[in-house]
Amino acid sequence: MVIKPRVRGFICVTTHPTGCDAAVKQQIDYISARPKIVNGPKRVLVIGASTGYGLAARITAAFGSNAATLGVFFEKPGSETKPGSAGWYNSAAFHKYAGQAGLYAKSVNGDAFSDEVKDQVIALIKADLGQVDQVVYSLASPRRKHPKTGEVINSTLKPIGAPITLRGLDTDKVKLTETHLEPATDEEIAGTVAVMGGEDWQMWIDALAAAGVLADGCTTTAFTYVGEEITQAIYWNGSIGAAKKDLDQKVLGLREKLAAIGGDARVSVLKAVVTQASSAIPTMPLYLSLLFKVMKEKGTHEGCIEQLDVLYDILYGGKAEGTAVERLRHELTDADGRHIELIDDAGRLRADYKEMAPGVQAEVLELWPQVTDENLYEISDLEGYKADFLRLFGFGVEGVDYDADVDPDVKIDNLVDMT
Repeated sequence: MVIKPRVRGFICVTTHPTGCDAAVKQQIDYISARPKIVNGPKRVLVIGASTGYGLAARITAAFGSNAATLGVFFEKPGSETKPGSAGWYNSAAFHKYAGQAGLYAKSVNGDAFSDEVKDQVIALIKADLGQVDQVVYSLASPRRKHPKTGEVINSTLKPIGAPITLRGLDTDKVKLTETHLEPATDEEIAGTVAVMGGEDWQMWIDALAAAGVLADGCTTTAFTYVGEEITQAIYWNGSIGAAKKDLDQKVLGLREKLAAIGGDARVSVLKAVVTQASSAIPTMPLYLSLLFKVMKEKGTHEGCIEQLDVLYDILYGGKAEGTAVERLRHELTDADGRHIELIDDAGRLRADYKEMAPGVQAEVLELWPQVTDENLYEISDLEGYKADFLRLFGFGVEGVDYDADVDPDVKIDNLVDMT
């Protein structure tokens, strides 16, 4: 069939398998052209491996460090008459190119929150890899079925303490909007923490450790976003922020557990990018459009794969001798000559330092009140935002013939399907 994009709000209801394949190949080519991560991991488990930062982590580990990778995700296959999810096609492409490069790649498709998927992953590690030396946690889900109680818990996108009115952007109608949100209840906050906080990450590490499949020196990281003034009311100071702060608490116990085997656990702060999740957050599409404009003009803009290349350098110091954070802490300065701290006061790794540069944030803040319906395309990079959004679903990728027939029924090699 010929597949065209059909966008409804912050979701594209169609996906393009050839476009997703080409987008994954571009990320692989980027990492393959970079210097190898000399001290990088060799056996990597990525929980949430099919899109966005999780996919980029898998690509970076595999093609930057020649790592064997085991991925976990929850995606839908296509059929002869209907496209599957973008994450399904991304993963099929990753498996294909990893196989061509002689790299081990297996995946489990199922509910990563469940004990059954954890048990299956542990069995695969024991059978194929023995142990893993890195665990990346990159799950993004609006709800979670708790593995112990069976309760289905939903997350909530709301402020805490007081109602707020947020300036935003309707990307379909290309108009500025205002969204009024009432504060989350205690129950809604607790639910959001249960879905998006650190409990499941902790459950994964506890299960892997109990099974003896964490190698000496194993590291683990979970991804977060902190943001600045414009986004903090709905993000860091809202119900999502409560969940992210829970990550900061849970990581302390994980760090202590892994220290016993010479390893480490860190929360990694990554820059704002276009994802299906961020598209649904009021304020984020407008903020991202302005941020892209400023960072592209400064030559510092990064997408998922560039950010993960930065993060793996911070994690492993693979591009030079010495401990990465200590070395880079002394080497990195911003445009004003200020030293860039790669570990913040909470112990998080800060790969988002280019977005958080004072000059970048000041320019975004200056542009924020100037945006109108009439000047959106001039004052922001809305065009770039919309292009990135469509790329999530395999559209607008260079070199792809979108008028050609394509088979939406794509198989994934070496997949354990538990759906």
